[in-house]
Amino acid sequence: MPTQTFINLPVKDLAKATEFFTRVGFEFDPMLTDGNTTRMILGDGASAILATEPLFAGFIAPRAVADTETTREVIVGVSAESREEVDDRVDKAVAAGAQSLGDAQDDGFMYMRGFLDLDGHQWSFVHLSGS
Repeated sequence: MPTQTFINLPVKDLAKATEFFTRVGFEFDPMLTDGNTTRMILGDGASAILATEPLFAGFIAPRAVADTETTREVIVGVSAESREEVDDRVDKAVAAGAQSLGDAQDDGFMYMRGFLDLDGHQWSFVHLSGS
C-alpha cells in the first residue's frame, strides 16, 4: 500500500468548513465523515482531516489548539496542474469567504497564491513548471 498523508486541522464549525472547501473544489469521503470529523481528499495519497476543535483538542492535550489570529501552526501546500488552476482555486476560496494572502508569487518555475481559510489556516496552491 502506498504511503498516505493525513493532515489534521481543527475547525470551529465542521458544516461551514465542509461547505467552504466544497466551494473551493475539494471532495469528501462520506465513509470517514461524522458529526465531528470529515476526510477531505487533497489528491492521490493526501487528505486533510477536518476535526471539530473539542475533538482535536483531545488529540493534543495538554497543549492548546493554536490561535490562528496570532500564530501559524501549519501552511498546507497543494499542487495544481496549471497557473489557471491556482488562480481558480484561490479565487473560489476568496469568493467563499477566505482572506487572500495577496498577489501571486511568480518565480518563473513556480507560481503560487494563498489564502487563510475560515478558521485562519494558511493554504498555498502551487504550480511548478515542468511538473
